[in-house]
Amino acid sequence: MPAPAEPVSPRLIRPSEAAGLEPPTFSPRGNTRFRRGLVVHALLARLPEIAPEQRRTLALRYAGAQGVKDAEALVRETLAVLDDPAFASAFAPGSQAEAGLVAELPELGKGARVNGRIDRLAVTESQVLILDFKTNRPAPRNEAEVPKVYLVQMALYRAAAAKIFPGKRVVCGLVFTDGPRLLQLSERALDAEIAGMASRLDPQGVGS
Repeated sequence: MPAPAEPVSPRLIRPSEAAGLEPPTFSPRGNTRFRRGLVVHALLARLPEIAPEQRRTLALRYAGAQGVKDAEALVRETLAVLDDPAFASAFAPGSQAEAGLVAELPELGKGARVNGRIDRLAVTESQVLILDFKTNRPAPRNEAEVPKVYLVQMALYRAAAAKIFPGKRVVCGLVFTDGPRLLQLSERALDAEIAGMASRLDPQGVGS
């Protein structure tokens, strides 16, 4: 009797591979703006666990202890991100920090799989909110200026979340810690990235 077919080994899809690009890198040594970004990142991770009326005081204390010179401005802008109506649920009670995300994406080829870690994740009755933090300097002013590898990354996360939470709308955004600035990504742009990835990674349409 013929031997049974071997199962397809998982093929981990990395954003840089899917985009055909490498993300920009920056040297943190001696870079004040990089250190400032780390403070913003820490505040965005920790402040959601603190009562809203206590956040400003504790954030100023933390920023000051880290040697941030413009602590008032940094805290004001960071709190504005937390309170942004579009992604308020991503920082509300019940949201998650550093959430793992694993899903099979056969539309990108046999064995295609995404395994990522999301900076902020929130699941509501109707939608899934995904935020990822970036340290680019200066921050993009609009979606057209966002590095392609980041669009590919978020498109993969969105596709994976759609598998895990069927029937829910998946909304994605990037928080650039230089500012900080919150930028919501359009469904049109993310759909286009998935279509482009499928043509590159599964040119024969085997996965479909």
